Amino acid sequence: MIFVSETQVGDRVEYRDTKRYLWVLSFVPALLPFVFYGAYFATNQSPLWALGQLIFAYFFIPVMDILLGEDTNNPPEAVVNQMVEDQYYTRLLYIAVAVYFAAFAVSAWFFATADLPIWAMIIVAISAGVFSGTALTVGHELGHKPGWGQQLGAKLINGLSWYGHFTQEHNTGHHTHVATPEDSASSRLNENFYAFTLREVPDGVRRGWAIERKKLQQRGLPFFHWRNEVLQSYAISVVLAGAAIALLGWVMIPFLIIHNFYSWQQLSLANYVEHYGLKREKKANGKYEPCQPKHSWNTNHVFSTLLFFHLQRHSDHHANPMRPYQALRDFEELPRLPSGYLGCFVLAFIPPLWFRVMNPKVMAWAGGDIAKVNTGPA
Repeated sequence: MIFVSETQVGDRVEYRDTKRYLWVLSFVPALLPFVFYGAYFATNQSPLWALGQLIFAYFFIPVMDILLGEDTNNPPEAVVNQMVEDQYYTRLLYIAVAVYFAAFAVSAWFFATADLPIWAMIIVAISAGVFSGTALTVGHELGHKPGWGQQLGAKLINGLSWYGHFTQEHNTGHHTHVATPEDSASSRLNENFYAFTLREVPDGVRRGWAIERKKLQQRGLPFFHWRNEVLQSYAISVVLAGAAIALLGWVMIPFLIIHNFYSWQQLSLANYVEHYGLKREKKANGKYEPCQPKHSWNTNHVFSTLLFFHLQRHSDHHANPMRPYQALRDFEELPRLPSGYLGCFVLAFIPPLWFRVMNPKVMAWAGGDIAKVNTGPA
């Protein structure tokens, strides 16, 4: 599709969104259970098929990012409004919600019914959690939009992982305090991923609930009220878990525990790499400077970008949080990750390797001044 508009001085602008139909690749992570578990039944029923999704996530995606490289193309500002109003891009998000729920159902069914050794059952639950965590990318995009349908989609996806507080915590908490020592979702220089997770997850839960409590108080409503949006999402979690246990048995309890843990971990991995060591400067009045693109790590690796709805163009997202994924831009002189997110997740799993790659990048971004780096509270 070609978008046509005019600049402020009357020049004609034509722009073809070359990614328009490639965004359907964002369904691929959710379709993997159908592929690998279908292959299990279609072949010799080897439990090794259970490893397929993790191999795809932590090996195939980083390799494809290396092979396909980066795409730095930006849409012209003159056509951005047309792209924003094009409901095709929003419909893809709604479809993704449905496909991720189907993926969860297939994974739960396979866990409960396939004749698997214990190690393979654990891998199935971990894989389901990793890709439900990936689904939070969709909840993240929808949760930033005010429409009723978009907010419902965000609650459904958050509920899939028992992370019902995410939209409140992220939109009001993280976006307000991002790239400061006060933000639990911004990692600090020399803070390894595991220490970050132990800080970020409980603080995020507390902050999300506190934000919703304050919002309800301002409306004159009690905390336990049907309009509590965090409770709405957690209600979805309870219904989903109850249905899984009723249909597939008590074996769903260990499945859900493992699934939820690794879903949360996947979100923490994204939070960890997105702002590592970056800090906004505090002004003389004690307030931090506004968030700018330079306060988020960016990457344009095309394969993972298409799988995750442009989440990796995180710099523009934080500078312009209402700008939808299809219109996010790249900028010159941004802090850049060495790989797409999944490749960076692999590095984050091995703290000495992560520090070796990223610490020099952080110090280069800060011009060698450690005072400009997020090292934690003073």
